[in-house]
Amino acid sequence: MTSQVFYRKWRPQTLAEVVGQEQVTRTLLNALKSSRVAHAYLFCGPRGTGKTSTGRILAKAVNCLSTNGQDEPCNTCSMCRAITEGRALDVIEIDAASNTGVDNIRDLRERANYTPGEARYKVYIIDEVHMLSTSASNALLKTLEEPPPHVIFVLATTEAHKVLPTVLSRCQHFDFRRIAQSDVVSRLSHICSSEGVDVKPETLRLIARSATGSLRDAENILEQLIAYCGTEIGLPQAQATLGISGDRRAREMLKHIIDNDIAAGIRTIHSISGNGLDLRPFNRELVEYLRALLLVKTGAGDDIDLPGEDLAELKEIAVKASLPQILKAVKLFGQLESGGFDSYSTLPLELALVDCVLTPEEPPKIQTKQARPKGQKPAGVSAPAQFSVSPEPSSAKTGAAEVASPSPAQPEALPGAVEVPPPSEGTPVAPPEPGSELEFLKQNWKRIIENAPADTQKTPAVAFLRSSGRPVSFSDDTVVLAFKFPIHKDNMEKPQNRQVAEKIISSFVGHPCRVNCIYQPEDNHLVEAVLNMGAQIIDAEEK
Repeated sequence: MTSQVFYRKWRPQTLAEVVGQEQVTRTLLNALKSSRVAHAYLFCGPRGTGKTSTGRILAKAVNCLSTNGQDEPCNTCSMCRAITEGRALDVIEIDAASNTGVDNIRDLRERANYTPGEARYKVYIIDEVHMLSTSASNALLKTLEEPPPHVIFVLATTEAHKVLPTVLSRCQHFDFRRIAQSDVVSRLSHICSSEGVDVKPETLRLIARSATGSLRDAENILEQLIAYCGTEIGLPQAQATLGISGDRRAREMLKHIIDNDIAAGIRTIHSISGNGLDLRPFNRELVEYLRALLLVKTGAGDDIDLPGEDLAELKEIAVKASLPQILKAVKLFGQLESGGFDSYSTLPLELALVDCVLTPEEPPKIQTKQARPKGQKPAGVSAPAQFSVSPEPSSAKTGAAEVASPSPAQPEALPGAVEVPPPSEGTPVAPPEPGSELEFLKQNWKRIIENAPADTQKTPAVAFLRSSGRPVSFSDDTVVLAFKFPIHKDNMEKPQNRQVAEKIISSFVGHPCRVNCIYQPEDNHLVEAVLNMGAQIIDAEEK
């Protein structure tokens, strides 16, 4: 007697036996009972979730001699047995990957016009329908829309987004989901009981996780383990067959990451590599544990499918781990999983470990409390930032900023204060006194732009201020900025850019300011001379 592989031997024969697709099977069963079977169906979903098997069950159900096509197939009548054994001439399965041309579809259309030889309906099951060429899909359209009354089409695909919208609109669309691990474990347990195989529950859970929602893959893994281990399968044998390092070392690696222990983590990686195991499954296990730790830390640990002792251990680790630390580890090791790496090179894992543990040293930040003039307490304006200027010769005698001596202790930070990295040299400059704002802005303009708040550094406004903007007047809390080029002036007048400029200047002068913009070419020496004589620009109008 010829033996069958598991995924064929244990293929579901009724809609009730289809695992994990109740939303599909219930709809089809109701359609059968009410004689409302459609002329075309599209089954889409991941591999191994029962698309083709459901198509065959539907073909048996509509042609069953016992139920007259109004219930589950009996699987005992001659027609049901013929379809199950693949002998029925009226149930045609086509692999679209091998029959992609328009000539194949034309031949299908011609054959579809002939009445069934034995069955009530002629059923075409077209697998991987997204592989059809555009011309072949278009040739199928008219037949799909108005097929002969004795023809039913079942189209199956793993990539529904590649199917033409015109084809989709002519079919009833059913989405097959990845099968839950609990459903896969239940099905595998039933198969093991029928086959007389002794498998522990944790081994079945490992197989279900490795199958990633595909029951066919899970059945293939189980059959491989039975061939390797016999009728008694333990967890170590399953891990060895699947190339998995085991939960123990994955959890060890997780602890080393949280403890910032680089040396122990690298020893664990070398231990996995020294045993000749594939590093990709180990990294996949580690990412799963990091994800579980993230869920535990965020309070969603009840949704994790893990044994009680593993969950308790994760909760203990989560107590001493910070959320940013876990998030960083998930991102770094998850990138290895998505990007792929050499199965036996330890370098990617070592680099991810070191990058995860070592945090770049951040420079100290200087923040100050600044005194404000009486009666001024603007809302929403940051405290003026302290920054440094290198000693430079200056001809200004009046209105210069007062020099403040550096404080030996870090002052308390104000909410919303602008944080500026400490200068390498120079003396801190205090905010300007009332009436000296213009001189302050002129002398320190470049420093003000360089030390603008971090959230404004990459905005177009900072680029315009740096390249051609300069202050030329300050009165009534209004700063007039002159620009060398008219396009810069026009762009700076846009609301979002004006707001950025007002935020930067207000942060450094210590009170809210408005900004007006004018166009002033570099060679306009007359305006410059008048300003040097003490004049102020009150308003400017471009002509």
